[in-house]
Amino acid sequence: MLLFTFSAFSQQNNRADIENKIKKLKDKPDFTLKDSVYINLINDLGSEQRFYKADSLLLLSKLALNLSKSINYQKGKSISSIGIANFYSDKGNHSEAIKFYQEALDISKSANNPRLALRAKNDLAGEFSYKGDYAKALTHYLEGIDMANASEANLMLSIMNENVANLYAVQKDYEQALEFYKKVKKINDEIGDEIISAESMSNVASIYADMGKLDYAMFNVNRSITVFEKHKIMDWLAYAYEIKGKTYLKENKNKWALYWYNQSEMLHKKLQDQRGKIDLFNGMAEAHFGLGYFALAEKYALQALEISDRIKFKEGQQKCAVTLYKVSKYNKDYESALKYHEIYQSITDTLSRTENQTSLNMLKNKLEHDRQKMALIDENKKQLATQRNYIHAALAILLIFIAVTFLMRRSESIQKRLNKELHQKTEDLEKREVELREINRTKDRLFSIIGHDLRGPIGAFQSLLKMFKEGEIGQSEFMEFIPKFRHDIDHISFTLNNLLSWGQTQMNGAVTKPSVVALDSIVNDNIHLLSETAENKGIRLISHLTMNTMAWSDENQIDIVVRNLISNALKFTPENGMVTISSLEKNDHWQISIRDTGIGMDQETINKLFAKNSNVTTYGTNNEKGTGLGLPLCKEMIEKNEGKIWVNSLKRKGSTFHFTLPKSKAKSKKRYKKTA
Repeated sequence: MLLFTFSAFSQQNNRADIENKIKKLKDKPDFTLKDSVYINLINDLGSEQRFYKADSLLLLSKLALNLSKSINYQKGKSISSIGIANFYSDKGNHSEAIKFYQEALDISKSANNPRLALRAKNDLAGEFSYKGDYAKALTHYLEGIDMANASEANLMLSIMNENVANLYAVQKDYEQALEFYKKVKKINDEIGDEIISAESMSNVASIYADMGKLDYAMFNVNRSITVFEKHKIMDWLAYAYEIKGKTYLKENKNKWALYWYNQSEMLHKKLQDQRGKIDLFNGMAEAHFGLGYFALAEKYALQALEISDRIKFKEGQQKCAVTLYKVSKYNKDYESALKYHEIYQSITDTLSRTENQTSLNMLKNKLEHDRQKMALIDENKKQLATQRNYIHAALAILLIFIAVTFLMRRSESIQKRLNKELHQKTEDLEKREVELREINRTKDRLFSIIGHDLRGPIGAFQSLLKMFKEGEIGQSEFMEFIPKFRHDIDHISFTLNNLLSWGQTQMNGAVTKPSVVALDSIVNDNIHLLSETAENKGIRLISHLTMNTMAWSDENQIDIVVRNLISNALKFTPENGMVTISSLEKNDHWQISIRDTGIGMDQETINKLFAKNSNVTTYGTNNEKGTGLGLPLCKEMIEKNEGKIWVNSLKRKGSTFHFTLPKSKAKSKKRYKKTA
């Protein structure tokens, strides 16, 4: 799991370019070492060397720090202190790293530089995490999130929320980790940078792999690898290859795991990323052991153990001890096996005690952080209340004079007001009567659909279970019905989702909450969810949407619309057909089109499709059922999002459903470079 920092993100700068700039600057006749431009270039060059020549990072950062102190250059002192801290962090010297990160943070705050303060705050929190002090790490991250919100720094907001997610992942609290990743995805969509999104996807893939959700892990890591290869982000590409190897290892596909581990190892030969090598070598050791290459397994496990011991990384020591125990036991070296087992047990006991206490401390710190925030809010409310009291007193005096004036006219207006209220109440009663009739019609329709489309499959399932329980059918016969059960349950789930959404809109309970929405992400997620249905019918599902298709709409409602339209296209398309999703950019809106090569419709059917009170439902090419709710529901939701929906269709030629949505109102923001 990568904790985001900043130092390695300078890899997009070319070292040769920086050195060339330094040479040109030195050639100037008025050149002096005490030049802030020169100091900035020295810091940039040092940062560029972090994962290639770590000693150069330390020397250049110390040089920049001394020069910055000689001219009291605050920004230079802060950046060079971060560079020195990065060196000690990579060497596992936590105390020195924390010392210099804290110095950088103090300097940035005194210089009123929120950008550098956020950078130092994030790195300081990360170092406490590497040290295993997750409680302090969480406290610093939460404080950093408040700082980022105050300065509207979306990039740092994304980084720190992701690092909090990774803390929970280390604690194996994957549910809480994924909650934070939902926030990260929303922020990343607003930023609109594919590299940032790819970095987050690689970390999400690692969590899914640990959870055993290997399809999700592979989907995310493959998308991230495509971006890293495109932009030649070597350190992140090495990490993504390692996560892909880890995913194959979880599937017990040891040869494929070893292939991707080897790809990562080749990239690591040009990097000095010691922490990254621990998980890589551990994974390679496990893959070799699974293939029966016990000597190689021992070799890589010992290498990982040596790095873990050097930088005091207990989790790495624990994993290596397990592998070395297995190898020693296989080789019948019981003395070594006992030694490694004792190491494993000792570290496990330590981590277990530490993690239990850490979990409590993390929760306690979060609650304390929230309590302090609420205390500040309450204090502000009290001060505002005091100010309001003074204002209210002044207004009360003014209102007394106004009241005297209006009392003279009050008796004249009472009768008019009562007549008006009586008329209004009569209109309200008539309106409520109409609404009550509409609610009764909605209720009748819901019960009709529940009785027709849900009770049938559930009753069939119940009857078959009873027959199996009473021995009327055998296990082999029962198992033959499993594919049908799965199809019926998928149908029930889809119908229930539509019923709930439709019923909510009919009873005026649905609230549209527009925000920046990545339409390509919604389409890709639904293609992934419906891919099995498409594969069963041999239908090709293709999306031509790009990553810049950003709309201003309610994400959940548009997700329902896209899912219904793609599901309908699959339903009415024969085997070996094609469904294509495309976009057309207009001046102020997007037009999304979902085209199928299905059976098509005549004009009479088209005219009934979107009618609010109609219940047009037909069977698909493979007798798939429907409720007739989907298209009226789509129309309501598209119109709530200020769009339009229509269809073009010809019998036996296929159909194309079009809908429009307003373009995104959010402004794109430039992102900092961030590193691992």
